[in-house]
Amino acid sequence: MAKAESPQSPPSPSTLDELRSARLQKVTQLQAAGINPFAYRWDTTHHAADLQSKYADLPAGEEVEEQVAIAGRILARRVFGKLAFFNLQDETGTIQLYLDKKDIQAGMSDQPDAFTHLKQLTDVGDIIGVKGTLKRTDKGELSVKVQEYALLTKALLPLPDKWHGLTDVAKRYRQRYVDLIVNPPVRETFRKRALITSAIRRYFEERGFLEIETPVLQGEAGGAEARPFVTYHNTLDMPLYLRIATELHLKRLLVGGFEKVFEIGRIFRNEGVSTRHNPEFTSIEFYQAYADYHDFMALTEDLIASITQSVLGTTRITYQGTEIDLTPPWRRVTMHNLVQEHTGLDFTQFPDLDAAKAAVAELGITVADGCDSIGRLLNEVFEHRIETTLIQPTFLMDHPVEISPLSKPHRSKPGVVERFELFIAGRETANGFSELTDPLDQRDRFEAQAARKAAGDLEATGVDEDFLTALEYGMPPTCGEGIGIDRLIMLLTDSPSIRDVIAFPLLKPERSEPEPES
Repeated sequence: MAKAESPQSPPSPSTLDELRSARLQKVTQLQAAGINPFAYRWDTTHHAADLQSKYADLPAGEEVEEQVAIAGRILARRVFGKLAFFNLQDETGTIQLYLDKKDIQAGMSDQPDAFTHLKQLTDVGDIIGVKGTLKRTDKGELSVKVQEYALLTKALLPLPDKWHGLTDVAKRYRQRYVDLIVNPPVRETFRKRALITSAIRRYFEERGFLEIETPVLQGEAGGAEARPFVTYHNTLDMPLYLRIATELHLKRLLVGGFEKVFEIGRIFRNEGVSTRHNPEFTSIEFYQAYADYHDFMALTEDLIASITQSVLGTTRITYQGTEIDLTPPWRRVTMHNLVQEHTGLDFTQFPDLDAAKAAVAELGITVADGCDSIGRLLNEVFEHRIETTLIQPTFLMDHPVEISPLSKPHRSKPGVVERFELFIAGRETANGFSELTDPLDQRDRFEAQAARKAAGDLEATGVDEDFLTALEYGMPPTCGEGIGIDRLIMLLTDSPSIRDVIAFPLLKPERSEPEPES
């Protein structure tokens, strides 16, 4: 009995060269036989999953006369003289090919060597198209009983056998195309990503929001505290930044008279790489005139619960072994109360910053340089001690004004703003607030940011004079929010790293040692 051929362990460079050379020789042989190893097209009638579903009840040994045409990649080959079995994979799944010499000779009578070519000149990894009927073998395997075939693409490199990231995670990300071929769950993650993103867009469009694109290249990076990428326009002779948020331009649209706008797009931040951070990522930002942060907390609950139910069929999910219930309503708690609950510290009672720092030091927390206010210190304690404990969905509310330069002051609490962050599975998933509409207050906050930037804070932004001019024309009461789509997809696909949900994450050149993820 012939041994089945299947993907092999990653070969050494010399072996890889030898395998590639052998496949190139087969290309030459195919061309000499008048066969194009890189075809132009193939008409398909079905996918593998369609056939598996349609004929799930076909008994062993039975055949059907329906003619089908499918195409895909060979994942395994077993050859037994005048009979061969291939496993074929397309976008939807796999199906067996039943290849009998007499059937192929009858179906391809104008090509007397067709079965020989199939046996000798095809390899695991090649893409082929086949036509034939359906049968379930005596062993119970649904198969296409092939009458005709065509080699559509000759693969010059072999597929690996073990490509599951256990020993070489970076290579999976670097050669995502191979990862997608041999790891069907990876394809399912990106299929779900597409469905989730589409469902988000549909959710907003059904509620009267318009998606309007805003510039990626900007003269002043703003809308967040983040270090930007810097570039240069030669013709205009001016430095530019890749956007760190879509906020300030979307809010200009509210000034212009639109009442509900959003944008799904790429954001670029020149920052560290970790399991939660990639230098470019996808977000949605959305804005609604005449709404406040209470309205958007309710909207966010409904949005995420609806999307989860639509794509996964439930609002109870498991993330990295922990059950999370996304069924609304979700907990709402102020940053001050949550910190006091976890540490016993009441940040409203400290007489000055030094006293607050002394109390925080007793907790064993090292305060970052530049922590120049009690409000920033409160946020430091939250990030150090509490953030990772928020597993079930929680709206953290009423942040210090010092860390919220674009938020409207709280209508009844001094020193804080009407802002919320959504935390799920110990990380921030969304950030929203009642938007600051007072251009004078906004100028003061921009200038405070600019002073920090001048003092060396790489994440602080400058003064966007055009945005201030827009505010002086008047922006209606507005609520805005941003949701990190990659982090949401991580949650809904049970993916431990952001790189698992970005098809082509940014990586160091292959010659460099990979950075450890933090």
